[in-house]
Amino acid sequence: PEAYGGEGDIIKYAAVFEMLAHFDLSLAVKFGVQFGLFGGSVQHLGTKMHHEKYLADIGKAKLLGCFAMTETGHGSNVRDLETIAIYDADTHMIDVHSPSYAAGKEYIGNALHARMASVFAQLIVQGENQGVHAILVPLRDAQGNVLPGIRIEDNGYKIGLNGVDNGRIWFDHVKVPRENLLNRFGQITLLGRYESEIPNPSKRFFTMLGTLVAGRICVAKGALSAAKSSLAIAIKYALKRRQFGPDDAQEMLIMDYPSHQRRLLPPLARAYAATFALDALVKRYQHRTDADMRLIETQAAGIKAYTTWFANTTIQECRECCGGKGYLWENRFADLRSDADIFATFEGDNTVLMQLVAKGLLSSFRQEFNDAGFMGAIRYLASQVSDSFLSLNPIYKRKTDVEHLLDQDFHRHAFQFRQRKLLYSLGSRMRNMFRKRITPYDVFLRTQNHMIEMAQAYVELIILEEFQSKLSALNESPEKELLLPVYQLFALETIETHRAWYLEQDYLEYVKTKAIRHTVDRLCEQIRPHCRPLVDAFGLSNHLLGAEIIEN
Repeated sequence: PEAYGGEGDIIKYAAVFEMLAHFDLSLAVKFGVQFGLFGGSVQHLGTKMHHEKYLADIGKAKLLGCFAMTETGHGSNVRDLETIAIYDADTHMIDVHSPSYAAGKEYIGNALHARMASVFAQLIVQGENQGVHAILVPLRDAQGNVLPGIRIEDNGYKIGLNGVDNGRIWFDHVKVPRENLLNRFGQITLLGRYESEIPNPSKRFFTMLGTLVAGRICVAKGALSAAKSSLAIAIKYALKRRQFGPDDAQEMLIMDYPSHQRRLLPPLARAYAATFALDALVKRYQHRTDADMRLIETQAAGIKAYTTWFANTTIQECRECCGGKGYLWENRFADLRSDADIFATFEGDNTVLMQLVAKGLLSSFRQEFNDAGFMGAIRYLASQVSDSFLSLNPIYKRKTDVEHLLDQDFHRHAFQFRQRKLLYSLGSRMRNMFRKRITPYDVFLRTQNHMIEMAQAYVELIILEEFQSKLSALNESPEKELLLPVYQLFALETIETHRAWYLEQDYLEYVKTKAIRHTVDRLCEQIRPHCRPLVDAFGLSNHLLGAEIIEN
């Protein structure tokens, strides 16, 4: 916040994180832990008292801190963390304790230097568990000495991000003042009673976690930076490297091979698509209202999963596209691949996040049609899917002219149909199981894979819509003319990826999927002469990329 020396601008913060990630992902993560996670927890979970006492020093890095949520025994399942924080009304102190080895905080960034931690623990007041809350717990004194009751050890060498000091932390009945409770959503009164404006513990828990959504957005930004760096290196190399060719002629640039274009240009299009979706999400978060938060949380979870999965597969593809040179440490792929790997896990395991997306969508529909109930929502979805399907005649299913295949309305309809059909069929399956009195948890287990596929379809739809919005906002210009085939490549290659599903649903016929494949090839050929300016537009100089392969 500006009152404490900052600018209160998440857009600028995300941009800084993104640029640091191009250069050094360990540095970006250290930056994110100090200012985004530790500082963010104080800002969003604390109140004015905490802001005035801590935020200025956190922003100046005078007070180094860490974010102690994950435990050895509980990662994704934050609700069931084992660390306890028992309030003593006689002393007005909170006793923070790790009751077992598994209750130790795990993978905590900044563990080597942090003087304070935001510790997430089960808050117990007057013998009643009020659920997970964050408490500020000092770890070290001003000279860096570990305080009594605190045990810290290093996590050891990791696959990547070894510039980040990840460690484990245990607490042995560490006493902190009542004021150290970050009490925006729940407080302990002087009389020793717990009070909250959100009486429902479950709602309070998810409201608390929702305030930390910026971390997921930045993780997605960081992963996308790694993917863009990899694409820039691989494409620049492909525009220099020659192999094979016609007899008595110069060898061909490897970028001129259709197979190489197929490997690098669809990921380039996806990188642009993810960029526009993330930029829109950051702006939505910057100007958020309380009513926006559920949608923002759902989209942040989905786009984080989509982007980090995309980054990991893209970095590997780029490494392979550079052959043996790509295997050399000096050409960055080893660092990028090993450092970005964990982005699919921290700030939320991707598979778990996709389940959250699916649950969020189901909850939104149930809330939207509250008067009609869950069954009413299912009936509405059924009508939507039916209307979409009825609009398809046999000619549409096998229509193969280029104008139609490149049309934005066709793309939007295909993406919407997939998302709606999966949501409707998921809801129908759940309805039938509920009628058979199957427990909600068993229903969740039986539909888990279906939920993940539906969530993926939803994320792809919002990314497509943001790309279309970006194009419609641009005036006619060379930039728009260049972006249009990039958009078309993203849309059609995504449909092609799911061609088996579309064929199963009788949405497309084989002649159309074949035409889509040929059109994707032609779009790659069309974009090929412009691939260098497209990666140059990332703003990454050779010096910043730091790969010998593009220098010599």
